[in-house]
Amino acid sequence: QKRQEEVFNKAAIEPVLLIERSRPSHVIMSAETYQQLMEKLAELEDAIWGKAAEAALKNSKMVGSDKFTETLKKLANVEV
Repeated sequence: QKRQEEVFNKAAIEPVLLIERSRPSHVIMSAETYQQLMEKLAELEDAIWGKAAEAALKNSKMVGSDKFTETLKKLANVEV
């Protein structure tokens, strides 16, 4: 009981790594720390997806809708 209280008190300040059979098994942290961690993770994921989208757009060979329609009409042998 006392050990549990010590762990929770420490977890209120910083994450606590629990060891089982000489290996890390769990992390205990405050709900506030967990929420901050999840928010930071979401920010980083958004940044990564944003960079990927920018790179895809930069490297894409997309054409405008007018050019696309014109090409489709030519392929269908319709006079433009």
